[in-house]
Amino acid sequence: MKVVYLEWFTKDETFPFFIQYGGHDEDTDFHKHNGFSEMVIVLEGTATHIVNTESSLIKKGDVFVLNEGTYHAYKNPNNFKICNIMYYSDILLSAGPDLRTSSEYRNLHTYSSKLSLSIPSFEYVSSLTSAMIDEHKSRLNGYQTMLISQFLALAVYLSRQYDSTEKCMTRNQMHLANVISYIGNHYSEPLTMEKIAAKTDISVRHLNRIFQAYYQTTPISYLQTIRLERACTLLKQTNLSITEISGECGFNDSNYFTRQFTRAYGQSPKAYRLSRQSYQHERNGQRVVL
Repeated sequence: MKVVYLEWFTKDETFPFFIQYGGHDEDTDFHKHNGFSEMVIVLEGTATHIVNTESSLIKKGDVFVLNEGTYHAYKNPNNFKICNIMYYSDILLSAGPDLRTSSEYRNLHTYSSKLSLSIPSFEYVSSLTSAMIDEHKSRLNGYQTMLISQFLALAVYLSRQYDSTEKCMTRNQMHLANVISYIGNHYSEPLTMEKIAAKTDISVRHLNRIFQAYYQTTPISYLQTIRLERACTLLKQTNLSITEISGECGFNDSNYFTRQFTRAYGQSPKAYRLSRQSYQHERNGQRVVL
């Protein structure tokens, strides 16, 4: 397993802080951070995130913190874009006692308290991180003080989101969270509306209604999207046959899979694989570290 050091990203020993936009096209190796923490905001796409021995689907709008010594890796990334904020935890000591002693603030130090932002909250967090990246790049006089202030503002905002999410999550949102999690973990299995509903303790009618209300699509259409995104990853990263990928992604008929894939992406799975392999060859192996 790899050990990652903050010094790989910044040589400024007086200001151990770094922020960047990044992403992954392929699976990453298991690694841990030596002496620093990392806040991750998922900006686009999906991936399976493995933390120690547990795995979960992460998606656009998810925010989490990984402390030093925590092993993790990203698997099956699809259009996966993130913002990394890497820092020594001492930087948070400058927060006021009202924040440091709150339970919501302490959630920022545990991966188990992963936060899924609403669309307005995600847009606000994105604007905060964009301003931080501009500040980090410009390095104008006082930029370090400004970055600390912006990061603390982000920490305060996220801690409040933990609190409001726990207090305000509706029953429908809880059902949806369970459905999304179940589909993400079982997409390769034969799934029907009835089975999804039964496994998430909700009626089929109510499941379809709240899914339409929040996502403007059906659970089955969402399942289809997850399966096709997984197929894209396997086409790019493996030598499995089209038939094998079809079965791996929950399609029991490779011809049906090919038709659905072509309809969604405008080219057959074979053509998609050839185009992506050519693209990867042109990139000549350049990769993001985290």
